[in-house]
Amino acid sequence: MTIAPHNKTIALTSLLTLSLLLFFTPSALAANKPITQRAEVQQFIDKMVSKHQFERASLTQLLSEASLKKDIIKAITRPYEGKPWYKYRPIFVTKKRIRRGLEFWQANNETLARAEEKYGVPPEIITAIIGVESFYGRHKGRYRVLDALTTLGFDYPKRGKFFRNELEQYLLMTREEAIDPRSLKGSYAGAMGKPQFISSSYREYAVDFSDDGKRDLWNNTADAIGSVANYFRRHGWQHGAPIASKAQVDGNAFKKVIKKSLKPTLTLAQLTTHGVTLDEVQSDAIPASIKATLIELENRSNKEYWVGYRNFYVISRYNHSALYSMAVFQLATELRQQHIDAIATLN
Repeated sequence: MTIAPHNKTIALTSLLTLSLLLFFTPSALAANKPITQRAEVQQFIDKMVSKHQFERASLTQLLSEASLKKDIIKAITRPYEGKPWYKYRPIFVTKKRIRRGLEFWQANNETLARAEEKYGVPPEIITAIIGVESFYGRHKGRYRVLDALTTLGFDYPKRGKFFRNELEQYLLMTREEAIDPRSLKGSYAGAMGKPQFISSSYREYAVDFSDDGKRDLWNNTADAIGSVANYFRRHGWQHGAPIASKAQVDGNAFKKVIKKSLKPTLTLAQLTTHGVTLDEVQSDAIPASIKATLIELENRSNKEYWVGYRNFYVISRYNHSALYSMAVFQLATELRQQHIDAIATLN
């Protein structure tokens, strides 16, 4: 059908009007309006004003400057801890990480010894945590913490409540420490500094271990070391107690005692009745009454089994994954052995 010029203009105008109406539907408007106009953000601002006496206009301006980033959502949905053990371990227990860890230990030997004396946490554990978290301070994160926590707090419903709480803690932390909240960078989950503390952990466990009047986990290695040690002690680290033992399993009863939680609930004797055994040396060294948990790790062609004790559980308070805790434990074991070998060689 041929359209006359006048009717063609009317048709084009109608089409444009329809397109604009479709674009400005309520859902489209909601998706494109500034974050500070969203109801849940307004509720958060109201809470910060009433509960913590933040100034409304300043906080609104700050949150309006936060960038919502899709790659943060993408990163948190594909964590390393989703990998099988045989792929996870080679990321963290490497010759390079061990070598750099020994260098870190040597450079901070006095501070690590002082942390062990005060908090009861051995140097290899502190070193391994900082090594896994930030490669000894070299990789502290590339996202603005403000962007990460705002994105996850308001655009990641699965854990939105948790990250809104961390955003609250972050704003309190930066106010207390007199830091511009726009300035700090961290991981995609908002973890910060050499030990990668989240905001609530920073407020609760960070210490001024260098006695310079401030807690600086980005640039002050002493503060990072002391803060990790304090975190572990506060979570129940037992000085000199075992961490984990390699185990063997027999039959099928052991499957009943593999739990998602790493908290030790059964005695070693009870695990034994389910077909779980340690090698002879470890069996003689560790009392049957000790509380333990059975851990199953996936290798390429088989399963690997370990028994974790209270201190293994304490490591998991840093990251609740068995893979993470085992990587820290094995890296620490390598560091300890090579540190001892190096001292023996010098003597």
